[in-house]
Amino acid sequence: MSTELAAIIGVVLVLADWAIRIAALIIVPRGRKPTAAMAWLLAIFLIPFVGIAFFLLIGSVKLPKRRREKQREINAMIAAKTQGVDLTPDRATWPEWFATLTEQNRTLGALPAVGGNTAHLIGDYQASIDAMAAEIDTAARFVHVEFYIVSFDDTTRGFFAAMERAVQRGVTVRVLLDAVATNRTADHDATYAELDRIGAKWSSMLPVRLRKGQYQRPDLRNHRKLVVVDGLVGFMGSQNLIARSYNSPKNIKRGLMWQELVTRVTGPVVTAINTVFMSDWYLETDEILGDEENVPAAAVPASTAPDALVCQVVPSGPGYDAENGLRLFLTLINSAQRQAIITSPYFVPDEAMLYAITSACYRGLDVQLFVSEIGDQGSVWHAQRSYYRDLLQAGVKIWLYPGPYILHSKHLSIDDDVAVIGSSNMDIRSFSLNSEVSLLVRGRSFVEQMRAVEQGYRDAGRQLTLEEWDREPGSATFLDGVARLTSALQ
Repeated sequence: MSTELAAIIGVVLVLADWAIRIAALIIVPRGRKPTAAMAWLLAIFLIPFVGIAFFLLIGSVKLPKRRREKQREINAMIAAKTQGVDLTPDRATWPEWFATLTEQNRTLGALPAVGGNTAHLIGDYQASIDAMAAEIDTAARFVHVEFYIVSFDDTTRGFFAAMERAVQRGVTVRVLLDAVATNRTADHDATYAELDRIGAKWSSMLPVRLRKGQYQRPDLRNHRKLVVVDGLVGFMGSQNLIARSYNSPKNIKRGLMWQELVTRVTGPVVTAINTVFMSDWYLETDEILGDEENVPAAAVPASTAPDALVCQVVPSGPGYDAENGLRLFLTLINSAQRQAIITSPYFVPDEAMLYAITSACYRGLDVQLFVSEIGDQGSVWHAQRSYYRDLLQAGVKIWLYPGPYILHSKHLSIDDDVAVIGSSNMDIRSFSLNSEVSLLVRGRSFVEQMRAVEQGYRDAGRQLTLEEWDREPGSATFLDGVARLTSALQ
């Protein structure tokens, strides 16, 4: 290569490098939080060509425009159908902050709060799957199943058998599963074959099909977990439809087992859970389900018991224009008066959430956080640990759930009568990148159930102290800091 050619190539590379940096300063900050923008700019400035390649691949935090437009269409239809419908006879007893929170949730997610519901927590892994299967065995019209991960294995065999019996009775069984997450499981082909064999109608969620021109950021996933039977009974929570080890050789070698929490729900709010499924079914298949599946809330029997619950379903994700889930959690923590208890397997808060939690401590509230003592995802676990000092210094009580269990439950309770349970972690990914669904509940009896679950976590685990954390080796906290920086790349 001649000296002149080498010089020309060198000049071109330098100009390209500066062009990337200048373009990044203009493009990257648009519509991003400062922390995320700074993280991307740092990556692009340090490793320009690699950084820009990753930005082009995973830099967009929204689903394609057409997908978001379809979500807006769905929200408009929901709003029109529920206009003027008020199934909350005790609204006058609500505190003002709770009334405005439900209005915020309805504005962002379209689904109203409704009264007359019951909810029962199930913390046993196999028992929750068996309870869903038992409910499917009562189905007379339809069964709707939606999970981030679906696997046909020894743990879920009874669930699949119940779906098969339902199909044989003439019940329509529909199944949605995340394309990427389920494809990563062992024997996923056998799962698809079993769904075909039993006659279920099923579809992958958010597939990435480059040849068909279907592309979105590949890690924008549908993380929801729910089951609806006949529009009368619903299940929501943290649990996927797979064995407790996730059938992963790495997990089995370490002896890891997932600890979950699911709630069985009856009452008018089941219509909202079903609406989330029908919306996702339409988004994936373009099929609008009809009157057979669209059970109106007014047609669902409501509990008249004194302890009947007010519930609201809050969907969130990259198909929405605002971070519905983050706003829900922020409002709850900022509204708490005495206590806020958080359970999250992956706890990587943004600045607003970190300030809300620590400010609650400074206001004199009892703030507790339940997390796993060990992690199954190294980068996320280290990023989570990077927040422990800030939390402990503010006064947050951190409880570590012992290995070999991964505490995968996702819930939040404040004071004595308000709680949330669902699929959303308390992390940047769940707030911005994943499609999630949460159930907001107002009712003392439900929070008492959650308090019993939380006490079980305390009995099984141990409390982390600031003194213990100060003894952490520098090598570990260095990795924590690096993971914290990269976690902002959203």
